[in-house]
Amino acid sequence: MAKIGIIYFSGYGHTAKQAQAVRDGAAGVPGAEVTVFEINKDGELPEGAWDALAAQDALIYGSPTYMGGPPWQFKKFADASSKVWFTQGWKDKIAAGFTNSASLNGDKAATISYFFTFSQQHGQIWIGTGLLPSNAKAHGPNDVNWAGGSAGALATSPSDASVEEAPRAGDLETARLLGERVAAYAVKTRS
Repeated sequence: MAKIGIIYFSGYGHTAKQAQAVRDGAAGVPGAEVTVFEINKDGELPEGAWDALAAQDALIYGSPTYMGGPPWQFKKFADASSKVWFTQGWKDKIAAGFTNSASLNGDKAATISYFFTFSQQHGQIWIGTGLLPSNAKAHGPNDVNWAGGSAGALATSPSDASVEEAPRAGDLETARLLGERVAAYAVKTRS
């Protein structure tokens, strides 16, 4: 089995919904085993998570985009990973990322870039969405990759939208497809 770990922080529940879509996509791949690690409001992982992360073949990072980057809770996790970095414990593991913000742009690319740089410091292999954007006049928020993310899955949850309302179907399907792509690649490389 290829082991896929999803590490994320969610401030209001929208990014948790996106993480669930990533999980659903990865879990649907035969030969993939998925574990979700939620970073809590204090920036901490669940008990035993660091050992479990070491056993993963792929790590998918996620957080909302606040003020042009990931929130401090994710950064606390990233800083704590320096012990793993020192031993190159995640080297050659697959990596990918997803983010969500209230604005259509919201500088989400900066958060994905942060995840990419973080993964490269750990010597990981980055996987993008592999999706064309839905950028014709007929397209909208319910279409796959409407935000046009290539490096990672992007979602928009308007500031006044409940978790039931957002992210929208297209963003969730984009996240699901990212999870599926990462898991398929992980399974293939383990064969």
